[in-house]
Amino acid sequence: MRKKTLLLSLFALLSLTAVAQDIQLHYDFGRNIYTGEESGRQKVTVTVEQFKADKWGSWYYFVDIDLSRHFTESAYTEISREFTLGKESPFAAHVEYDGGLSRNGSFQQAALVGGAWHGHSADFSKTWSVQLLYKQYFKSYENTRAYASAQLTGVWSTTFANKRCTFSGFIDFWRGEKADGHGQLVILSEPQFWYNFTEHFSVGTEWEFSNNFVYNADPESEKTFFWNPTLAVKWNF
Repeated sequence: MRKKTLLLSLFALLSLTAVAQDIQLHYDFGRNIYTGEESGRQKVTVTVEQFKADKWGSWYYFVDIDLSRHFTESAYTEISREFTLGKESPFAAHVEYDGGLSRNGSFQQAALVGGAWHGHSADFSKTWSVQLLYKQYFKSYENTRAYASAQLTGVWSTTFANKRCTFSGFIDFWRGEKADGHGQLVILSEPQFWYNFTEHFSVGTEWEFSNNFVYNADPESEKTFFWNPTLAVKWNF
């Protein structure tokens, strides 16, 4: 599970405060839907994320901690820095690191660099971002190798119903590699819907759609597309 929900409200945050942070708790139903292909998928994920703006641009990071009944299964993080290209410019230079550790090893690490374009409606109720990035994977564990890739990311958020409801999400497209070294298009999207009971507490759901992203644990299945919904709560600090 990967999150970019705080980045969605970039311009609204800049208009209100220079720092924002939230924590989310997700119960994942993917293992119940795909009992064979996702037999080892975690059921609970805790996400901590933070956005901080400064005079040069902004920092953003999140950490996903996957939990099972007996173990902390993994911790995955993405850390990014953006440098605004000119005062009040919608364009920024983007630098990012992706990686983490799991109980059985590690995630393949990657570094990304490129450009971003941000936009918003007049009242900041709608925000969006588009990023075009060069992505370099590194050899991180056995059976992986370093290779070059590229990633296109779209991020959006809209708040409505007198700020009671928020629909947000992201979609990533990037070049991955199969076990035989051939390239493949990887798609990952995680739209979220939240009902905001207060400015701090929200209840909602996340639907993860992916193709060529989820590890298929069933050797007899060739399935590559998965839909993994969650039930979630969020606290905004």
